[in-house]
Amino acid sequence: MDITNRTVFIAGGTSGIGLELARRFAAAGSTVIVGGRRTDLLDRISAEGFGTVPVDVTDQASVDRARDTVLLSHPDLDTVVTMSGVMILEDLRDPGHFSAAEQTIDVNLLGTVRVIDAFTPHLIARGAGTVVTVSSGIGFLPFPVMPTYAASKAAVHAYSEALRAQLDGTGVEVAELVPPAVATTPEQAQRNPNALALDDFATEVMDLLRAEPTPHQILVKAVLMHRWAERDGTYDELVAQRSQALAMLPSRQ
Repeated sequence: MDITNRTVFIAGGTSGIGLELARRFAAAGSTVIVGGRRTDLLDRISAEGFGTVPVDVTDQASVDRARDTVLLSHPDLDTVVTMSGVMILEDLRDPGHFSAAEQTIDVNLLGTVRVIDAFTPHLIARGAGTVVTVSSGIGFLPFPVMPTYAASKAAVHAYSEALRAQLDGTGVEVAELVPPAVATTPEQAQRNPNALALDDFATEVMDLLRAEPTPHQILVKAVLMHRWAERDGTYDELVAQRSQALAMLPSRQ
């Protein structure tokens, strides 16, 4: 994928991985439009020279408005990245967790579908383009304290596979970005010393995106143990290790 001359819309790109990828695409020579809910962050990002647009991926009308705004100013848009996501701890022994589950599915899965649906007709009409979905290593190797997050990202993976099959022959390609734990702030790096540094992650991702043809899955080295745990026979052992984190839930203390 040529990353030097793209027009990229990143939904959910106001912080963390999304913002870093926006900066990397721009540094490579691409035009980037960042979408997000928080207007204060959008204002700050706009000051860096990015195009910005308000969007709430849980609201179909908001997604449609963002699409219309982006395509009006950038009719040559050829790349859409569905970065929006939330991670919420859940105690499945507490029925009150259901609201967190609903929010997680609405943002991570349905938000992804809404954004893709909004831009797919444009990309198909162009006869070329790229959709980059964002799943997670946790979608392949669950982290038991975030069960619905894991389920939502497993669903994004399956949806990406089906989307690629359905768009075959249209000229629109689908790449699935599968992040491991990434430290997007110093606090996160301190809490999880095993998390991959954001700068290192973004460098590896952009190197992989440059490949021709564009890989179906963008797998940095740190996520391979998650992605291939079942194949490698390490799945049960790793899930058991990760289950130790259940002790952090209030009901287990």
